[in-house]
This record gives sequence, structure tokens and C-alpha cells, in this order.
Amino acid sequence: MILLIIISLVKALIAVHIVLIFAGVLGWIERKGSALIQDRIGANRASIFGFAGAGLINTMAADPLKFLTKEDIIPDGVDRLLHTLAPCVNLFPVLVAFCAVPFGDVLHLPGGVDVSLQAIPLGVGVLFVLAMASIGVYGVVLGGWASNNRFSLLGGIRGSAQMISYELAMGLSIVVMVMTFGSLDLQEIVRAQGHLIGGWLPGWGILYQPVAFIVFLIAGIAESKRVPFDLPEGESELVSGYFTEYSGIKYLMFFMTDFAEVATIAALITTFFFGGWQVPYLTPDGFVFPGGASLHINHYVIVLMQFGAYLLKVLFWSWFQIMLRWTLPRLRYDQLMWFGWKRMLPVALVNMVITAALILALQGAP
Repeated sequence: MILLIIISLVKALIAVHIVLIFAGVLGWIERKGSALIQDRIGANRASIFGFAGAGLINTMAADPLKFLTKEDIIPDGVDRLLHTLAPCVNLFPVLVAFCAVPFGDVLHLPGGVDVSLQAIPLGVGVLFVLAMASIGVYGVVLGGWASNNRFSLLGGIRGSAQMISYELAMGLSIVVMVMTFGSLDLQEIVRAQGHLIGGWLPGWGILYQPVAFIVFLIAGIAESKRVPFDLPEGESELVSGYFTEYSGIKYLMFFMTDFAEVATIAALITTFFFGGWQVPYLTPDGFVFPGGASLHINHYVIVLMQFGAYLLKVLFWSWFQIMLRWTLPRLRYDQLMWFGWKRMLPVALVNMVITAALILALQGAP
């Protein structure tokens, strides 16, 4: 019993550290990426013994230290409890949702102990992720309402309407993936993508559901409130939107949530559509290539390769979302809502109906 508790705690710490490290690294990638796009140098001042790490020290060490030591300013006339609670409510669901995503298959420890590489192993992991995504809207609403600021309130209203609207399309795209793989367990969905189509092509979800992938990607970016869907913040319109009246560590929590959401969306894209921790042609015993050739590999090396593949896929889709942020213009609010309700939702519904019809037809086929 004690061993199981220790293993669970270690897995949870690994998952939380992954998303927090991703949040910091993605902040650095956004800074340096935007600098390269705009022909600037970017953050490069802070250094340790002369080592700046191309701005990495600035983003990963100097900035967090600056936020942690800044004064926590609470405006007059606000609800102090809700003002303090909002950034916590905003960050917590993202961290917990990320912990439900599997980052490997099964680790066989000495003594016959098998460890599923998933911080929160749930048979209904898909429902858990959807529930956490729904809770996330409360942090935005609380941050806007508890600030006693008209710009913050407008940002909170925009955020709640936007997140609820795009949750429908995102949820329907996930329902389609559940229908396709026949499971609500995220680990089982990843394992189902380990087979080969025609003996050579990895059976990843993107090949079965390209429309669902596009819907999920767009809805996921809208859920993370980033360009071109950054209306809740809208710096040129609302100062900083729902977190205008925040400073110090509270502002840092909102800032971290922004990138943690990017990493979580990337992790879900990887899980549903790109095989999760799966490596093409890699089986529990080693590589088995088309044509029959095989290569035996140590079990622990296989686990490390799966973990590395998962991290690389998540990093790529996180980078992709950040590049979009510096490529596309912001939509107007009416365009945002029109696109979500009159384009995304109908496409997601039609895709679900077609998928259901195809599944029924294939089940009835001899």
C-alpha cells in the first residue's frame, strides 16, 4: 500500500513538473520566436556568471524571481477572497487535466510491480478532461468580476462566452474519437493507435479523423484564449482583460496558465491524433519493421523512447500554437462567436453523424 502511494506521488510530481517546465520553456520560445519573426534580439540581458542562454536565464530564472518578489496589489473595493482565489482556480484545472494524459505505457519494475505511466489512471479519462476544461472558465470569470474594473469585467464576460461556445465543438470532436476507438480511457486510446494500417502505416487518429483534428485544434486554441482568439485579454482594447488588476505571483499564475493550457492542448492533440507515446514500429519487445525484420531493445530503453516521443510531439504542437500567435490577426468578437456557432459546431455535428453512420455500416457488414 505504501509503495503504491509513493508511486502515485512520483507520477503526479513528474506530470506536474512536465507541464510547469513546458510553461517556462514555451514562454522562452514565444519570446525568442517572436523576436526572430520580427527581426529582433529578444530577451537576453539576465545572465549567470556571464551565461545568458539565449534569453533562457531571463525567462526561466530572472522573470519568475521578479514576479515572486513584487508587491501583491489588491485594489480597493474588491472581494479579497475571490481576487486571491481566481488565479488558483484558473491554474489548477489545467494542471490536473494534464496529469490525466498518459506519458508512457507500462513500466515493469523489479519484484513484479507494473506501473502505468499516467499520473491519474482513469477508465473515464476523457470525461475527466472535459470536466476540468469546463471548470477552467470559473477562473476567468472570477478574475474579471472580482477585480472591480470595467475592462476586467468585459474580459471575463468575453472569456466565459468564448470558452463555453468552443467547448461544444471541442467536446464533439472528442466524442468522435471515443466512437472511433471505442473507449473513454486515454491510455487505451493511445494503445489502440499502435497497430499498423496495411502493415506499414501507423494507425494514428489523424488518419481516421482528420476533420475532428482540425476542429479540435481550432477549438483548443480558442479554449486557451490565444491569438487569433485572445479577445478575453485584448491588450489593445482591454488593457489586459480579466487579469488587468493582478500583480506579483498572482499575475505569474495567470501567465503560467496561458502556457500550461498550450501544453495541455498539445498533449491532448498528441494523445487523440498522433499516437501519444507510440513510436512507429516499436513494440513492447523492440522494433518490428515491415517485411519481418526486428530489433530487440531493453525494456527500460523502450520506456525512455516512448517518453521522449511523447515529449517531442507535445513540444511540436506547443510550438505550432505559439507560431500561430505571431502569424494571425485577432478576430473581432462577433466574428469569433459567428465562427464558433455557425461554422465549427455544424462541422463537428456533421462529422459525428457521418462517423456514427460509418461505424454502424461497418458493424453490420459481413
